[in-house]
Amino acid sequence: MGKIPIALQLYSVRGEVQKDLPATLNAVADLGYEGAEPWGYGGESLEWMGHSVGDIRWLYDDHGLTCCGIHLATGALMGDNLARTVEFNQILGNRFLVIAADKPRMSARESILELAGILNDAAEKVKPEGMYTGYHAHGFDFETVDGEIAWDILFSNTREDVIMQMDIGNCAGGGGDPIATLRKFPGRARSVHLKDYGGGPDSVIGEGKADWPTIFRLLDTQHPVESYVVEEGGADGLGYEVCGRSLQALRAMGK
Repeated sequence: MGKIPIALQLYSVRGEVQKDLPATLNAVADLGYEGAEPWGYGGESLEWMGHSVGDIRWLYDDHGLTCCGIHLATGALMGDNLARTVEFNQILGNRFLVIAADKPRMSARESILELAGILNDAAEKVKPEGMYTGYHAHGFDFETVDGEIAWDILFSNTREDVIMQMDIGNCAGGGGDPIATLRKFPGRARSVHLKDYGGGPDSVIGEGKADWPTIFRLLDTQHPVESYVVEEGGADGLGYEVCGRSLQALRAMGK
């Protein structure tokens, strides 16, 4: 098996993106990242950060980057927005449609089940396009709702092909156990966000408390991971030093 490509969640460098998207993608590629994941797309139009999706695809191609996923508002998978979301991502060449967060729905069992239904319904509709829906981990997703972890309720009620996009640092930061969660839902993590936890303010992957050998062993043996996504950056998403060191640390681990 070849190495799993490593991408950067562009929210890590959001300040740079908002200043100059083309220059940011060039810098991300120069660091050695193989892909980049946009954030904050709502499905309202075929553009992002003031650029048409066609121009964004050209920028990706020009810098040798792939779009390995996108972070969406929940509404991007609903109603008329879904067709635009599919078209936007077809142009980008992306198959993973991942809701970034939905704290209101993840706060009660009834609304968690509503979110599961949204993911399931959209998954069925985008399946003919070779696409997947998914949900990304934040700390609040690991709070207890009616005696059960909210995340567990969601993924116990979604289709097997709905992506569980674990974020190692977010999960642990919210009191969750990323290793136990990966073990509980085998086969669900097609995309994983790599972020350490418990280190200093400028620490990067490998400088915190995450048990990376165990995490990678689980991912290698129990999940069909297609991309690793780094989500670590400087204050306000400015600069490239933190995400650059994170990539270097992963390379040092043989990734």
